[in-house]
Amino acid sequence: MVRAGLTPERLARAGAELADEVGFDQVTVSALARRFDVKVASLYSHVKSSHDLKTRIALYALAELADRVSDAVAGRAGKDALTAFADAYRRYAHEHPGRYDAARFRLDPATAAASAGVRHAQTARAILRGYDLAEPDATHAVRMLGSAFHGYISLEAAGGFAHSAPGPQESWAWMVDSLDLLLRGRAATTP
Repeated sequence: MVRAGLTPERLARAGAELADEVGFDQVTVSALARRFDVKVASLYSHVKSSHDLKTRIALYALAELADRVSDAVAGRAGKDALTAFADAYRRYAHEHPGRYDAARFRLDPATAAASAGVRHAQTARAILRGYDLAEPDATHAVRMLGSAFHGYISLEAAGGFAHSAPGPQESWAWMVDSLDLLLRGRAATTP
């Protein structure tokens, strides 16, 4: 019998919490069933498979991250908006490492198009409007920012900067400053 109160949304939220505790790759329907002290079969009334569960966790994380980033950049422009955008991503990754990994889960095209991932791109494009970039430069810039932020966050999470000077925060600020300079310089050379 299915335990009262279990819903796909509640399972996604619990799966996100579990991902932060044990890592997104360790989240399974079995692990979630143990968390709720129910039989695995009980959860299949709410999720179709482990892939479905991971997709739901990814969608949950993407929405949560999009809300955070939107709140962080609200009312800001230029370098201030870029810094708030970058810092919100990094803070989320530090606070919720499993959820951050879940936000990188590969979604099928239809699911991705309906996800909060679209809001991430829209927020990035809104920030970049302050740099007056024309297409295709704006698309290149969105991809560059995502790659730079994710690359730094991934290396930092793996301990890549833990034992060297200057500290990771100083290098992060330097990188964001450099991206701002690059974007401003690129906008000045765009016809």
